[in-house]
Amino acid sequence: MIAVNRIRWRNVDAETRRRIMGRAGRDVAIQEDVVAAICRDVRERGDLALLEYTERFDGVTLGDGQMAVTEEDFLEAGNQLDQRTLDMLRYAAGNIRRFHEAQRPEPMWMMDIDEGIMAGEKITPIPDVALYVPRGKGSFPSVLLMLGTPAVVAGVPRIVVLTPPNEQGGVDPAILCVADLLGIREVYKVGGAQAVAAAAYGTETVPKCSKIIGPGNPYVSAAKRLLARDIDPGVPAGPSEAVILADEWADPEKAALDLLIEAEHGPDSAALLVTHSKALADKVIERLQSLVAEIVSDVRRGYVETVLKQYGGVIVTEDLESSLAFVNEYAPEHMEVMVRDPFAVLPKIKHAGEILLGEYTPITLCNFLMGPNAILPTGRQARTVSAVSLWDFLKRSSIGYVTAEGFAKVRDMAAEFADLEGFETHATALRRRPVRESK
Repeated sequence: MIAVNRIRWRNVDAETRRRIMGRAGRDVAIQEDVVAAICRDVRERGDLALLEYTERFDGVTLGDGQMAVTEEDFLEAGNQLDQRTLDMLRYAAGNIRRFHEAQRPEPMWMMDIDEGIMAGEKITPIPDVALYVPRGKGSFPSVLLMLGTPAVVAGVPRIVVLTPPNEQGGVDPAILCVADLLGIREVYKVGGAQAVAAAAYGTETVPKCSKIIGPGNPYVSAAKRLLARDIDPGVPAGPSEAVILADEWADPEKAALDLLIEAEHGPDSAALLVTHSKALADKVIERLQSLVAEIVSDVRRGYVETVLKQYGGVIVTEDLESSLAFVNEYAPEHMEVMVRDPFAVLPKIKHAGEILLGEYTPITLCNFLMGPNAILPTGRQARTVSAVSLWDFLKRSSIGYVTAEGFAKVRDMAAEFADLEGFETHATALRRRPVRESK
């Protein structure tokens, strides 16, 4: 039998509470010395350093001029995928685009603050962005869909994709097909901390960018933190995590199935069922035994078994209100709500990266093709940080306009405010400013 944490939350000891709430965390300090050296090297040697690190860390030798994906590469990628896969990618792209188009704000707004005083905002896209698409042990075209779609909808003029090469020295065809669907033509075969450094400083091949966004391993996270003065590091993304909030109404089969979704990402993931129903908790744990045994991949099965006894498992509370209190303290990345009336519970959920309602809305759908963005804050960051959206690729400029009449009305008051804070020239700019009479 596999071991599954079953924790009575009311009686939890301090160490268990710290482990569950802390998850695996992501203390990147141990990577910082290595990453700092890589970043300095990329800044000083540019492409030559990138090629050497690609050979060392990815086991791929690229020649001069081979980091950039070519038009021939795009054409070949389209020929490698079957029609069903292409249709699936187009369907996902359409849903994700519709969702993000709904986030589009008015390009400018103004309002009357007082007589003769107007204020508002002008919204414009950021000038450029690097989208980081990890590779790990597979390909993640969904990450490019989630990052590239809002960037395109926002109207970012220059969008660059950075992704590690595969064993053959290329880029997975599904990723290139997604880039093609989005109209993104700049794709570079470089990953890890060296990719972040390349985007921060620029090299002979990789352009310097204002922002980099996308999930990555601890070395990528460390590079983002170290280079935050040189490049905007985007939404923080650590190990995957999910909470399923359930009551006695929930189907134990569906709850058990969905508990495994995020658990298979890696041994540092977190996957928790939170319920006040002891009967449901018992049934889910029982069902997990056979479901885990059915996982074909030894690697994924190993990840799941580690998660369920380390940062995951079943939390048993006293009642639904106690379960909600746990959820809001935990602030999960992904959250499913399997209760009798999920819409009644929805207003009580304050902190979560995404909230998926009902027994037919598993995390898988949102990860790939439902529409909402699946690049979400982790490690309790959902208390203050939102999912990736159009706003990650837009910026606001405040606008103000004051007429002569409006200025005359507030001049003395503003000057006195400047005096209060000790700013002499602030006040002088007001008191010595002549006011033209209206014609």
